[in-house]
Amino acid sequence: MKKKILVTGASSGFGLLLAKELHKRGYNVIGTSRNPDKNQSSLPFKMLALDITDDKSIKSFRKQLFTEIKQLDVLINNAGFYLSGLAEETTITQGKQQFETNFWGTVMLTNELLPYFRNQRFGKIVTVGSIMGLISLPGGAYYAASKHALEGYFKALRFELNEFNIKVSMVEPMWSKTNIVTNSKVAENKISDYDEYRTTLEDYTKDLLSKSEEPTAVVETLLKLVENESPKFNNPVGKGSSLFPAIQYFSFKTFENSIIKNINKFKK
Repeated sequence: MKKKILVTGASSGFGLLLAKELHKRGYNVIGTSRNPDKNQSSLPFKMLALDITDDKSIKSFRKQLFTEIKQLDVLINNAGFYLSGLAEETTITQGKQQFETNFWGTVMLTNELLPYFRNQRFGKIVTVGSIMGLISLPGGAYYAASKHALEGYFKALRFELNEFNIKVSMVEPMWSKTNIVTNSKVAENKISDYDEYRTTLEDYTKDLLSKSEEPTAVVETLLKLVENESPKFNNPVGKGSSLFPAIQYFSFKTFENSIIKNINKFKK
């Protein structure tokens, strides 16, 4: 019997690439989007409407999901967005929106589906985090905080679901060539004291993204987790994805000096 796999945020980025590849490999894939009708005609898999920040939408989605399928083998939490900007320039309202989607939305959907996984006594929950959930860099304080929160939450959940044969994993990609930055939201409260640093940081970030890797490796890692019977919890992906967290943990000063040095290269 085909495994039933749910991929949130499947209209673009990692989610779209993964859902297409899973479908190609013969899995029964259901994707989600806030506006599924916009892309459904061009997609080979079923799309359902879901806004993970809206409790009513989540409950409505859950009812519809289990009219489409009778069991769920894998949940892949992928929906989210990137909020860029210096910490002080980011409004608290924006910061809360970041958490409402990346953290609370992911948690609320997972909790809505947990009774079905427990009843089955099997399943996998894979959440797309970020290298920023293991380290942190200037210009992404709230994004990093939301991804750190996911790491903590799902690490605890992995222990709690072990007796039900439900496997919990995280994937932590480095920067990839997706539309996450193009679709990002930007800090609204510009402060003149930061003008020079902000410009330097923007140039550094653009350079970083221009050298980023294709998302293929992330999709391959997610596919392996779907197929692996005993997936590990942390799955960093990309050049430096294991090195940077280790340096930060064992010698934060070395990590800090390296980041500052690289950013300063872009000073005018």
